[in-house]
Amino acid sequence: MSILINAEHLSRYYGKHCAINDVSFTLAQGDVLGFLGPNGAGKTTTMQILSGNLAPSSGRIEINGYDLQDQAKLAKLSLGYLPDTPPLYKDLSVKEFLYYCAQLHGIPKKSTNSAVLKAQERCGLMTVSNRLIANLSKGYQQRIGIAQAIIHNPDVIILDEPTVGLDPLQIREIRDLILELGHDHGIILSTHTLSEVQAVCTHVQIIHQGQLILKESIDGLNQQMDTASILISTRLKPDLAVLSAHDGVLGIEAISDQQLKITYRLHENPTQRLIETIISHGWELQEFTPIKRSMEDIFITLTQHNH
Repeated sequence: MSILINAEHLSRYYGKHCAINDVSFTLAQGDVLGFLGPNGAGKTTTMQILSGNLAPSSGRIEINGYDLQDQAKLAKLSLGYLPDTPPLYKDLSVKEFLYYCAQLHGIPKKSTNSAVLKAQERCGLMTVSNRLIANLSKGYQQRIGIAQAIIHNPDVIILDEPTVGLDPLQIREIRDLILELGHDHGIILSTHTLSEVQAVCTHVQIIHQGQLILKESIDGLNQQMDTASILISTRLKPDLAVLSAHDGVLGIEAISDQQLKITYRLHENPTQRLIETIISHGWELQEFTPIKRSMEDIFITLTQHNH
């Protein structure tokens, strides 16, 4: 499997502020790499550096064997890029805009028609081909943004937050498109949504405060994510040793005498047995609430895993 991107020790400073710090990774053909992190973590800075729109303060990038700084033109021939705001000329029709993009990418005139047609077909734009971009929904505009990124059939496609602001149906359609594109290309997808990474990616990198805190396959991520928590309240004080003895219980935190936070392994989910134990011992269950994990919780879990 050929390596399409080799990024080594990338850092970027704005004055004294370090936006990304010592980021290294590779992307192979057929990989869909999820770049996951909260807003402000350094995702867009990394995407801009990878696309050649921003120079790193230190480090180097090879795209298809070409150095992005020394051989920028050759490196960028292999690159398709969708920034976080699609670069559209909204007073053009879809077809006119894609013809313009084909010219920008230097596609020979005899191949332009087929390139535009193929990009429209792959991105589900045939029915709106002659409509003005300004009159189309945000979902269609995202598709046009992806179409301009793939019109020259690049080996590497970089998508910065491609589903942000879309409705659930549009999100599903864009994810299906990314999955399909992943068969023939290497894709880097930046997002702050964990479910997005789990839905479309083969690998994940988590960036937090400018640093990569995790590089993992999706299977590996799901194993690391195999924990959940519940909040339990009882009328009488329960015996923590009895509750801890259940298979799958990782830890119990007593918030008060009658309120506990229990962390457990999802694949050994002991919640039903915990309820039965509380009832059979007469501690009188009053509250049983699953605790929804925020991205912050996930980052804390993963940072602890990686130290």
